Amino acid sequence: MKIVVIQGPNLNMLGVREKNIYGPMKLEDIHAQMKGFADQNKIEIEFFQSNLEGEIVDRIQECVGEAQGIIINPAAYTHTSIAIRDALSAVQIPAIEVHLSNIYQREEFRQKSLIAPVSAGQITGMGPFGYHLAMVGMTQIFNELNAMKQAQKAQEQTQAQANK
Repeated sequence: MKIVVIQGPNLNMLGVREKNIYGPMKLEDIHAQMKGFADQNKIEIEFFQSNLEGEIVDRIQECVGEAQGIIINPAAYTHTSIAIRDALSAVQIPAIEVHLSNIYQREEFRQKSLIAPVSAGQITGMGPFGYHLAMVGMTQIFNELNAMKQAQKAQEQTQAQANK
């Protein structure tokens, strides 16, 4: 299984910008922790960060046929990007939305997510640990999808034997 982690604008500045909101951890450190979890669970993981909306849309679309899950922190685009929302909806790949800060405790304009309705789940306000929770959540989604595929296969085999 493969997860693509997509990071939106200004997340490349973690550890430098507004530490009182986003904490002191750098994006590379968060990614290193996620890679450790992925390695332990035999999950392939890839990281992508862009400050440009179109590049994020392109990367989401490139996940078709390549990735089974997306973990995304759209950052400021959470509240403004219909394009990112539509891309996530179009690819039909389970996505988990992550935010370091609790967007519901912040300015009113940050309290509306256009991404949440097309995501499998949202984790907000847990700091860097939110990415770990997203990895656990994505692992659970993978397990459930595999169980459904196995049950469907068994049902097809039973149906095929009954038709003989």
